[in-house]
Amino acid sequence: MELPKFILGDNTDYPEAIFIIHTEFPRFIINLENDEVEWFEEFDQHDEKELETETENYIQQATDFYDREIARYDD
Repeated sequence: MELPKFILGDNTDYPEAIFIIHTEFPRFIINLENDEVEWFEEFDQHDEKELETETENYIQQATDFYDREIARYDD
């Protein structure tokens, strides 16, 4: 099965949270309510340094995806 790069998710146990699931490497979920990120990958020290520099980019991509999806609902 082919998955989209980002998936929008919510959960009634977290009524204020909006989750974006990133399905490609590095896989993660971000809670847009507080920008908390949960990684599904394990990283070594070399990966962690690169990840630190890319995290802001991943968060921006997730936020852009959310904004695009909400704009499509409004249309």
